[in-house]
Amino acid sequence: MPLNEQAAGVFIICVTPFTETGALDLPSARSMVDFYLARGATGLTVLGMMGEAPKLTMSESLTFVECVLDAVGARVPVVVGVSGAGLASMAELSAAVMAAGAAGVMVAPPSNLRSDAQIRAYFAQVAQAIGVDTPFVLQDFPLATTVTISPATIVQIVNDNPNCVMLKHEDWPGLNKITDLRDAQASGAMRAISILVGNGGVFLPEELRRGVDGAMTGFAFPEMMADVRDAWLSGDLEYAQDVFDAYLPLARYEQQPGFGLAVRKYILAKRGAIASPTLRAPAPKLSADDVSDIERLIYRQTRRLEELN
Repeated sequence: MPLNEQAAGVFIICVTPFTETGALDLPSARSMVDFYLARGATGLTVLGMMGEAPKLTMSESLTFVECVLDAVGARVPVVVGVSGAGLASMAELSAAVMAAGAAGVMVAPPSNLRSDAQIRAYFAQVAQAIGVDTPFVLQDFPLATTVTISPATIVQIVNDNPNCVMLKHEDWPGLNKITDLRDAQASGAMRAISILVGNGGVFLPEELRRGVDGAMTGFAFPEMMADVRDAWLSGDLEYAQDVFDAYLPLARYEQQPGFGLAVRKYILAKRGAIASPTLRAPAPKLSADDVSDIERLIYRQTRRLEELN
């Protein structure tokens, strides 16, 4: 089914597994899918910013997407990141992944956009280039893109482009932006869309309180987001916060810019989701002290969860 405005839950930003030589590891891609779904993922996102997409060739990108889609089957929707400098290549990749069975695509603005008018015009061109029948996610991540999109501009993009069905909200600080968008929806100034949040889930309780539908991020313990959201929806707000608090030190550690993906892949390999923590070059490497930090945080997290339950 195509992605739509009712999408909710936990869409995990998938890593791209590589062998120790840097080749695509497709068997690990399959085991990774099962790992994520067993821990509460209601959707998957591939070729995101934390998926090392710029390090893949077009052929590798399609091979990886097709492998994930085959492994997922009809269990959950899969969103594919197609951000790039040119609309022609974006349209080509979008058409290929949608034909392969993707539910939608995700697009972040290029870093050269500055004015509201430029941003609106860009997403109007994106909506046409990928095809009006292709649902897309607007990725709002100014810390990475350097493009700041105001709530008013997001409202206009959503209203002007019916195939924009979801906002991936990663502004920081950005809680008031969520409130502004939900207020615009409630007043009828903006049509309803799904809002999922990123940034490793480190603000998830506050974001749920502001009205988001879930998370789209890649924290190596996806069950945290699923459990927190489930407890929140059931009305057990204190338990939701307690679960979140147990994971927060490690989520914070994984959120370090330029370094966090190495932490994430180390943990995923340790948990058996992928065979190797290898990042494709150029990439940072964990030191012995880094590994010691991670292991200590995992130990303390496990202890807090045992005490909680």
